[in-house]
Amino acid sequence: MKIDLSTLEPKKNIIIKGAQVHNLKNLDVAIPRNKLVVITGLSGSGKSSLAFDTLYAEGQRRYVESLSSYARQFLGRLDKPKVEYIKGIAPAIAIEQKVNTTNARSTVGTSTEIYDYLKLLFARIGKTYSPISGLEVKKNTVTDVINDVKTFALDSKWLLLAPIHIEKGRTLEEKLGVLLQQGFSRILVDNETIRLDEFAEAMEKINKSKSKKDVYLIIDRIILNPEVSGEEEFYNRLSDAVQTAFFEGKGESFLQELNTDKRYTYSNNFELDGISFLEPNVHLFSFNNPYGACPVCEGYGNIIGIDEELVVPNTALSIYENAVYAWRGE
Repeated sequence: MKIDLSTLEPKKNIIIKGAQVHNLKNLDVAIPRNKLVVITGLSGSGKSSLAFDTLYAEGQRRYVESLSSYARQFLGRLDKPKVEYIKGIAPAIAIEQKVNTTNARSTVGTSTEIYDYLKLLFARIGKTYSPISGLEVKKNTVTDVINDVKTFALDSKWLLLAPIHIEKGRTLEEKLGVLLQQGFSRILVDNETIRLDEFAEAMEKINKSKSKKDVYLIIDRIILNPEVSGEEEFYNRLSDAVQTAFFEGKGESFLQELNTDKRYTYSNNFELDGISFLEPNVHLFSFNNPYGACPVCEGYGNIIGIDEELVVPNTALSIYENAVYAWRGE
């Protein structure tokens, strides 16, 4: 069928005019974009010449030409295919046919090299769910905290807090001294602000506190009026403070409104229901990695063992009735 290529839009079609690569004889073809297209034909009819030596070669060549000269030196160079013109082509990825291998770890995915792309895909879009509650495991980010702050009432006053974690072998007094040396100036004890340089008073308040969990390090005091100092400067400072809160609090931080019990809790740890989870990454989806491999077959997909159902197909029989299949002599 004769195609009038001039009537087609390059935005919707890949238009090839006069392809003469290898055994292609002045071929004109239009391939719809964003569609799954299959090229079929007899051996030697030019399928690979069209798919790899024409489409892929030109798509890759144009992409490489768009890069800097520094980047181009690390990439292979493809020759320009012999065609009159090609329109509407995009950067291309080619998965070539591979020779079969007897490697025990070889699969369809590894042979076609699509396995690496699938690992990346699942690592990026994968979601983790708790086996206890069935809820999705999430962690809070600096952006989450800032988005909440933007919803607070204008001129409201808040404290950015972090729980105080005492390292093994160190006392609370020593920890407070270290925090004072690091530049922190206040702690919150039972909703009361105390200066760290008033050390004796601080320790007295802490000792009277009902629980050491009620002692928090004040990272920053926030008065919600971004227009005074400039919105960009205000949220940049807040972003730095939140990062510090997550660091000092070992992944935990709080926002508490001054002189009230209103509090927002945040966790930068990937955990839920008392369980710490690994975040989705390519290693979890690789059967060649201990993190992703089945602990039983170790990634091979099969195991050597005895299948009880095959050894004793009919459990209603006794040993004298030839219940053991291997003893039947068949």
